[in-house]
Amino acid sequence: MEKLKIYLVDDHKMFREGLKLLLSAQDFVAQIYEASDGKEFVEHLPVSDCDVVLMDIEMPGMNGIEATRKALQRKPGLKIIALSMYGDERYYYEMIDAGAKGFVLKNSGIENVLAAIRKVAAGENFFSEELLFNILNNMREHQKTAAVLPENELSDRELEILYHVCKGESNQEIADALFISKRTVDKHRANLLSKTGCRNTAALVMYAIRNKIIRIND
Repeated sequence: MEKLKIYLVDDHKMFREGLKLLLSAQDFVAQIYEASDGKEFVEHLPVSDCDVVLMDIEMPGMNGIEATRKALQRKPGLKIIALSMYGDERYYYEMIDAGAKGFVLKNSGIENVLAAIRKVAAGENFFSEELLFNILNNMREHQKTAAVLPENELSDRELEILYHVCKGESNQEIADALFISKRTVDKHRANLLSKTGCRNTAALVMYAIRNKIIRIND
């Protein structure tokens, strides 16, 4: 893969320095920028040509949700991965709505972080499996209501596509697995987004989990 410029946005200096040290040892990392909060990141974004952003959610001043929204208004093609601690799941949905392409738990191993960077840089989404289980547990505890699209309103093929989407597979990988063309997968994915009212693939994954259409441990 091409060498990437990565931006670390986190208010904990020790965490940033540790992650920077680990990332700088990777041969696909060309440069690493740092910001201690969302405001600093957004202000310096015009002069930093970055590819992937690792964005903490909870920061003083401008948090990761607001920073993600502002950054994507200025650079719509920017790829942002949320760095998350265990907590209230409402932040996950807000980050998805803001435009985040993936989530990684801050206590994950470096291999999980690298996998997220590679996936998101390639135009895909990444969700830590541990984080998804945490979201499900929070849903059970809080019993939050959601507008549910009856499963029978999705075709068998759409449900099949949705299962593979939730596994983090690209359209080409799904096409290969199901022995259909990528164009067909593109069409099914577009139909899924339209039927569920989701704006992007990340939101579609959360929708499927929230409404128990897909179980992540399948």
